[in-house]
Amino acid sequence: MTVLRDVAETDLDVFYEQQLDPEATAMAVFPARDREAFDAHWRRLLADDSLVKRTIVDGGAVAGNIGCWEQDGRLLVGYWVGREFWGRGLATAALAELVAEIPERPLHAWVASSNVGSIRVLEKCGFVEVERRAEHGEHSGEVIEEILCRLD
Repeated sequence: MTVLRDVAETDLDVFYEQQLDPEATAMAVFPARDREAFDAHWRRLLADDSLVKRTIVDGGAVAGNIGCWEQDGRLLVGYWVGREFWGRGLATAALAELVAEIPERPLHAWVASSNVGSIRVLEKCGFVEVERRAEHGEHSGEVIEEILCRLD
């Protein structure tokens, strides 16, 4: 089942609404961006051909997004699935499809230790925990425990 396609400009409104969901932001421990910051972020992503960015689709509907980028000497992956699409295996299918597309290894992903669903997605795709860190939240100031997972 193919669930990824290239990002279209028309996907951005859906991505924006999905990242506003308070339950999703709480689970991911990642704050929503306001529209101006969101648009600026996606303009940078879409302009950078070195980044892998894909739309996750479910029956033609935009279910979320997934990407891969280099940061701090690591090749990282990250994804966001709209809450109405949770529990369908889309994140797992999308991540499996993405890692099959990217030949470089290792791949890494940071995930909040409280985000059990995302940890399970990473494990299903072969990622293993290699490190933990406690970070102060960028906006909240609260301490967030994160797990670094790696796929060799």
